[in-house]
Amino acid sequence: MNDKKKDPIDENDLDLFRQSVADARPLKPQNSVQHSAARAEPALKRKQSQQDEGLSAANTLSDEYPVEEVGTADELLFSRPGLQHRVVKNLRRGQFNCSAVLDLHGMVVNEARQALVEFIRESRAHNARYVRIVHGKGHGSSSRLPMLKNRVNNWLRQIDGVLAFCSAQPRDGGTGAIYLLLKRDSRD
Repeated sequence: MNDKKKDPIDENDLDLFRQSVADARPLKPQNSVQHSAARAEPALKRKQSQQDEGLSAANTLSDEYPVEEVGTADELLFSRPGLQHRVVKNLRRGQFNCSAVLDLHGMVVNEARQALVEFIRESRAHNARYVRIVHGKGHGSSSRLPMLKNRVNNWLRQIDGVLAFCSAQPRDGGTGAIYLLLKRDSRD
C-alpha cells in the first residue's frame, strides 16, 4: 500500500490555471456515429482531385518549351542535375526491368499528351521507377520530323516526376521508344 500523500497544489498555480481556462466552453456532445460510407467520401474527393490534377498537368505542358528538334534516327538523352552518372549509364543500356509500357502509336498530339501525363502519374502512384514509352519513329508524319517523338522529348523535360530518359535499346524499340526513370511518389 502506498502511504505517500499527494503534494497539495500550490494556490498560485491553481489561480493561473483558472485564468488560462476562463474563456473555455464545454464541447457539445456528439451523439452521432460516422459510418464507413461517410469516411470514404474524402477518398473519392482525393481521387477526383488527382484526376483533375492530371488534366491540368496535361494542359500545362507547353509545346513551346525550348528543345532542339530531333530526327527519326536521333537518340534522346536527358537527366536532371545531380543524378548519378552510373544510373544514367545503366538506363541507357536498358539494364532495368520496366514496370509498365505506354504505346502512343496512332494517337493525336492531345491524346498522347493526356495519356503520357496519366501514365506517369499512375506509374508513380504504383511505385514504378522504370517505365518505357513507345512514341514511334514518325514515318507516318506529314512533316519530315517525328511529331510525337519531339513532343514527348519536350513534355518529359517539363514533368518534375521524371528524373531521366533516353532512347531504348533496339530490342525495346530503339529510337522509337524511350526508357524513363521516375521519382518516387512523395505521398508514401
